[in-house]
Amino acid sequence: MEKRSASPNGPSVTAVGLGCMGMSEFYGASDDARSVEVIHHALDRGVTLLDTADMYGAGKNERLIGRALKARRAEAFLCTKFAVRRGDDGSWLGISGRPEYVAAACDASLARLGVEHIDLYYQHRVDPQVPIEETIGAMAALVKAGKVRWLGMSEAAPETLRRAAKVHPIAALQTELSLWSREPETELLATCRELGVLFVAYSPLGRGFLTGQFRSVADLAADDFRRNLPRFSEEHFAKNLALVKAVEALAAEKGCTAAQLALAWVLGRGDHVVAIPGTRSALRVDENAAAAAVTLSPEDYAALDAIMPPGAAEGTRYSAPGMASVDR
Repeated sequence: MEKRSASPNGPSVTAVGLGCMGMSEFYGASDDARSVEVIHHALDRGVTLLDTADMYGAGKNERLIGRALKARRAEAFLCTKFAVRRGDDGSWLGISGRPEYVAAACDASLARLGVEHIDLYYQHRVDPQVPIEETIGAMAALVKAGKVRWLGMSEAAPETLRRAAKVHPIAALQTELSLWSREPETELLATCRELGVLFVAYSPLGRGFLTGQFRSVADLAADDFRRNLPRFSEEHFAKNLALVKAVEALAAEKGCTAAQLALAWVLGRGDHVVAIPGTRSALRVDENAAAAAVTLSPEDYAALDAIMPPGAAEGTRYSAPGMASVDR
């Protein structure tokens, strides 16, 4: 598996990683035993970049990852996040970037994961009530204490990233990027390259929509949170599906799957870009990993630009409350 790095002092990680969120929540029923098998398969395949967060399953996902890595910690590049607070009952308690919370959240994650250090620790969302300098300062103390190796941010605006980087080097920025979420192309990707920050694309397959597996809203489980996302709504589904069908046709011409074509496009945004598609299937781990070997020509990029230019997807990527948490 190809590895990528954004700076000499930053981490080197697999171009395609594994997003673990859906193994514990949001995408319908899951099976912990099977998820552990999928994580082990990913490690065997050379996909070592594993992504979780303390809010996924209100801590359940971190415990799952800890179980999977109990005898294989050295093989994984382990990433987790803090800031989106949840109660033990799963209730949503808001966002916190307060220094005292940073320290407490890290200790709690270390305990759930059952590890001595976290490779990459992200601020999941920027707290508008706390100066970013204070939050990053508290995160830097974790590095000094040996609890964290590198610092990251998620859904942070370019100016916020610049301010943070003046306090402590930021190794990675995680933000949604895909054929139907191209906002980072306007400034954020270039800012990351300038600052030597690895860009980690989450939901690079449009939360599964770009794979072509969904043909109607009815394909989603009743408790699947995607039913609450505007792009998956009945109002916008048909138009967005037409875009995916055009991607599928181009993929067929190239002899790859729609998912592989969409991932190859993301990886083609720059050699400082990696992707963390989520899956609960070993077969999909293999399919996604193989996307790193798909080569796109200038003509392919032009064809994809024609199919899905910026703003082509109908509906926002989150509902109004979710979009309000994005730093812009």
